[in-house]
Amino acid sequence: MRRALRYSCGCYTYIFIIVLTRLEEYSPLTYFLPRTPVSSAPRFSIRSMADSAFRKVQIQRDDTAFDAYVVGKEDAPGIVVLQEWWGVDFEIKNHAMKISQLGSGFKVLIPDLYRGKVGLDVAEAQHLMDGLDWQGAVKDIRASVNWLKANGSKKAGVTGFCMGGALSIASSVLVPEVDAVVAFYGVPSSELADPAQAKAPVQAHFGELDDFVGFSDVTAAKALEEKLKASGTPYEVHIYPGNAHAFMNRSPEGIKRRQGMGMADEDEAAVQLAWSRFESWMARFLSSSLL
Repeated sequence: MRRALRYSCGCYTYIFIIVLTRLEEYSPLTYFLPRTPVSSAPRFSIRSMADSAFRKVQIQRDDTAFDAYVVGKEDAPGIVVLQEWWGVDFEIKNHAMKISQLGSGFKVLIPDLYRGKVGLDVAEAQHLMDGLDWQGAVKDIRASVNWLKANGSKKAGVTGFCMGGALSIASSVLVPEVDAVVAFYGVPSSELADPAQAKAPVQAHFGELDDFVGFSDVTAAKALEEKLKASGTPYEVHIYPGNAHAFMNRSPEGIKRRQGMGMADEDEAAVQLAWSRFESWMARFLSSSLL
């Protein structure tokens, strides 16, 4: 069975092809996903941010505005958290809450790149990512970083997961206001951003068993490491043995969703190690003492 998953950014296109055999025929990316029925009319959930801990703000950029959700300590270093392909859902909120409570605390902002829509299954998430304006998403990230700096954060970093991981690395190249980046299992296409041109320090995390070929597998991780080495900026690339894609998703719902996609690994020690490395990296580069 084959299913093509495509997303575009301006002049470039990534093609995700699910195959059971002859992997070598397809590039640059191959996603191994379960045989999920594809609906001819995608159903989208309009996200309701009912969590009382989050404060909704609206951020202006160019001739448009977008919603964002803020949690954490006022006047603390800021961190923009970028969504997976699902949208601003329960798992990205879990990550934002976790980050806000690390160390001495961070002020965390989640920009809504999908403008309120959340995919409920793989086909819907694919459709949403298909329609993402990637150049516009980079502009959203820049506006989010600048909002944090205009609202009490002396420094601001960017982190993201899967699709958001790729965008966070792109921000290290394209958003000069970013002070540090931590990316989880995602690398941008060279047409969007060349990591060899990174200007902000980048830490990146990948699972050894990640099957998203060319995007977040070990080969992609090692290629990213070579690019970052050429950039001259501080960097770290960590690969976690025995872990697959999206291994940071540890809520009961997130575990169930990963299992439904064929990712049955569970490694709490790896998750805690990754969070420890995240905290050390952001504290190092977002500390006001470095101003």
